[in-house]
This record gives sequence, structure tokens and C-alpha cells, in this order.
Amino acid sequence: MRPANEALIVIDVQNDFCPGGALAVTDGDQVVAPINRMMGDFQAVILTQDWHPADHASFADNHPGRAPFEMIELAYGPQVLWPAHCIQGSPGAAFHADLHTDRADLIIRKGFRAQIDSYSAFFENDQRTVTGLDGYLRSRGFDSLTMVGLATDFCVAYSAQDAARLGYKVRVVESACRAIDLDGSLAAARKAMTDAGVELLDQ
Repeated sequence: MRPANEALIVIDVQNDFCPGGALAVTDGDQVVAPINRMMGDFQAVILTQDWHPADHASFADNHPGRAPFEMIELAYGPQVLWPAHCIQGSPGAAFHADLHTDRADLIIRKGFRAQIDSYSAFFENDQRTVTGLDGYLRSRGFDSLTMVGLATDFCVAYSAQDAARLGYKVRVVESACRAIDLDGSLAAARKAMTDAGVELLDQ
């Protein structure tokens, strides 16, 4: 059992990020079994869930003439344009069927504001709009976090860096994560996490 002050944060293990999904991460479904095994070792398990309206500003379909994975500038800065994914209430937005969601103490939905994307479990991409997760964790006395899920180089990395900046001790278990690796994004994310003081573990 992990210490009482440590929580497990499970990032976006949803159908659209798994094989066959709209924004599938290679082998994304392979994180489910190790995450399920880890859940029993923690006092608390928090799940995050990407939860976008259909008119979300990060969707390439909502920018005529633009293609997925192009970069644009939004009010808060650079933004990757994604294939439409994790649309609120859709099968793609649902958690992977084999994930033990009944073990979750809390589910945090993010990305539900149409004009702001949200990679991190703590802040939307403007770096100002909070999700409420920090307050929840502090109210329960957690100051150490282990993170797993999808994708290593986007939502996991952003969550880990924000948590470190907020003063949490952060570990990312890479064997329970998978990456998109868009134009070298995995190497960049690993360096950014390490520079922020995040511990990267194989298991």
C-alpha cells in the first residue's frame, strides 16, 4: 500500500484514445490492466475525463480549410487542431469498458468549455482556469501523486508539470502510459517533466 498522503491520478483512459477511437493512441488499451492492478495500492483514485462539446475550438472540423494536427493560435496561445474526439455523452468519451471506474473517489471532467482546450487535470490551457482538482486533493491531505494514463506527452505530461508547480511530489509510471509522439512530442514531454522535478518510473 502506498502512503496515506498519496493519490493515484488516472488520466483520460477513454475509448477515443484507445485502438479504434477517433484519436487513438497506439496500444492505448494496454494501460488498462496495469492501472487496475495499481488502484488497490492507493488511498484515493481520481479519474480524469476529456469532455468536449461538438463545437470545441480544438477540433479541426470547426476550422474550415484546416486539417488535424495543424497548429493555430487561439486567444491563450498555440493550439494543436485535433480530430473531433471525446464529445460529451458519446461512446468515444466513455471510459474503457475494462477500467475499474467503480474504484474512483472522484471523476474530473475537463475541456467542456468550447473556447479553451484542457490537457491538464489542474488547469485548462489558458493556465488560469482551474478544474478544482487541487482544492479537492488538498482538502483530503494529499501532497504526493502518482500519474498514469493517456497520453504521456500531452494530458499526462501537462498534469504532472502543473502538479509539480503546485508543490506536489509527482511520479509518472510510464509503463502504465502510452504516447501520441507527434513530431518528437514524447521526448520533449519527458524532458519537460524531468525539468519540473517529476520522477519518471518504468513501473
